[in-house]
Amino acid sequence: MTEPVPPDMARPPRGMGPLARREARLAWGLLFPTLAAVALVVILPLLAVFWIAFKPIGLAELRPPAPVVREDIRGDLDEGDPDAYLRYRLRNSSQDQAITGVTLTDTWPEGLTATEMDPRCTLEGSTLTCDLGDWEGGFRDQIRIPVAAEPSYFDGPDVEASEPVITGRANNVLTSFSSFTLENFARIFEGSEFWSVLGVTLFYTVFGTAGALILGLFAAMLLDKSFRGQGILRGLYLFPYVAPVIAVAFAWILLFDPYSGSANALLMQMGVTSQAINFFGERPLALIMVTLFEIWRYFPLSFLFILARMQSIDTDMYEAADMDGASPFQKFRYLSLPQLLGILSVLFLLRFIWTFNKFDDIFLLTGGNAGTRVLTVNVYEQAFALSNIGAGAAVAVVIFLSLILFSLFFFRVMSREEGL
Repeated sequence: MTEPVPPDMARPPRGMGPLARREARLAWGLLFPTLAAVALVVILPLLAVFWIAFKPIGLAELRPPAPVVREDIRGDLDEGDPDAYLRYRLRNSSQDQAITGVTLTDTWPEGLTATEMDPRCTLEGSTLTCDLGDWEGGFRDQIRIPVAAEPSYFDGPDVEASEPVITGRANNVLTSFSSFTLENFARIFEGSEFWSVLGVTLFYTVFGTAGALILGLFAAMLLDKSFRGQGILRGLYLFPYVAPVIAVAFAWILLFDPYSGSANALLMQMGVTSQAINFFGERPLALIMVTLFEIWRYFPLSFLFILARMQSIDTDMYEAADMDGASPFQKFRYLSLPQLLGILSVLFLLRFIWTFNKFDDIFLLTGGNAGTRVLTVNVYEQAFALSNIGAGAAVAVVIFLSLILFSLFFFRVMSREEGL
């Protein structure tokens, strides 16, 4: 008869032993480069965008306010001009932010003397010091000090050889913990323009994503069976995706050009239209064209994933369906489609996010004109065309939050596939 095990010995050990702790430290050490890269590339820029979105700043205000000085000699010291003077041109680099406690220091060369001194400045030996006080935004001024040159001055470097040093204190609106405002969001939401841009973005994203999936599914079904030339055809199908975007966009612009494009010439020769059509310059045709370009360019990605999944499906159930007299549509509806729902869901999520963030395709084709202005183009125009980087960051935040809400909706409601 076995002896009963004491209760203390029956319990599993708690906590981590020395070996487990060493393994955990090693695991975190191996993960640290990845975590650091993610933080530097993704998290920190994202936090910076959120920070800027609540700041009323323009593109010119990314640099902190600083006092600026330029030094030059007016008059001819070589000829002993009695009206010669040393000029310091002063300005505040910011038009809005003030700078306090501005001080100017400069080292004069030997032989240069001041015949009269500005009341804000003192000259001790060869060191000039000027207390310039506080500067308001957009401040500009000059300091003029009449000077004379002794013979020793011309034997050494001139006064402009030594750069003057100017210092001051200023609050940078970008890095300060004040000046937070909702002005940027109010500006982008106050008019109907934002909602029209959002509608264009949703049309472009939904139909571009769905079209790429449907066309990719159709292409995968065509190439699921082996036939002569299958490898060449697969390679041709991949061309729109692997080709440089600037090359294919330029090709589409040339093809559909209203004056010299082949598409217009063909349509006019066939009698479809009596005059040239401006495919990328008319509403709503331009939006339809950029959506078709999105479908054509990115269906190969869906085609690759769907074809790989279709070729991994067991063929026995198709043989059984053939014996039962199932039609091709019934085999697709009841056998293939349930097997493809998982990969279709993942592709829809990824393509929706990528298309919602798409900028280069539309910008190269239309520049956002003719009713094709999406949110990403709006970010560019607000930040760089209008020099309002705060409003541009606010639109970027709206894009980020929209994609977060869509992802939550997708995982909670739409996706029922295990593991998604």
